[in-house]
Amino acid sequence: MLGPGCNNGEEENHDLSCAICEIRKEKRFCPAVHGRICPQCCGEQREVTLDCPSDCPYLQQSREHEKARSADEFDAASLFLQVEISDQFTYQHEHLLMGLSYALAKAARTDRALNDRDLIAALSAMCTSYERLVNSGLHYEQPLTSTAQHAVAEQVEEMVKQFRAAERKQLGYSNLRDFDMLKALVFLLRLSQGRTSGRPKSHAFIDFLYTQFPETESAVLAPQEAGSRLIVP
Repeated sequence: MLGPGCNNGEEENHDLSCAICEIRKEKRFCPAVHGRICPQCCGEQREVTLDCPSDCPYLQQSREHEKARSADEFDAASLFLQVEISDQFTYQHEHLLMGLSYALAKAARTDRALNDRDLIAALSAMCTSYERLVNSGLHYEQPLTSTAQHAVAEQVEEMVKQFRAAERKQLGYSNLRDFDMLKALVFLLRLSQGRTSGRPKSHAFIDFLYTQFPETESAVLAPQEAGSRLIVP
């Protein structure tokens, strides 16, 4: 007969089972569920159903061994392949690209619930709007599906206003064309698609932005600090 302080075999097995499947044996702590889970659930549910924090060692390890996404995974239209971006463009507009990237990082820090898909959706909508503006001269904002995506677009547009204001102050006029904005946004869209894992809750692109712009860094980079931090997709 078992004493009051003893557990039966079934309870012992339950204590050792995965917090997700409740079948396999737990072997690692998962900060997303604040419990211990099995390696299979960790691999299958990582950034799919689980909001994995960026400092999770298993997430970091998986990113180190993750293969680059193949071109077959992308819809050609989603990359705006009709917009050509040269190395010369990225060099000449490095400060614009840095400013827009900072705006994306700022939006993500403002709303920690944002994921890569939100940033990509916002960038895609802005690319569509600027492409229509360039081709037809009509200002038409592509509808965004969430308030989170609206917030991203607002941060980007605010950065554009600041960039143009800085140009006017320095040059007496703004030199930034709508076509340049289209190219810059398409560049960042392709970069984001290349950096994300593609999983529903991926933060890989956002974490990349965080490494480029630490929280303590100023929003305005001096020309000598601007260096090529962004890798051409």
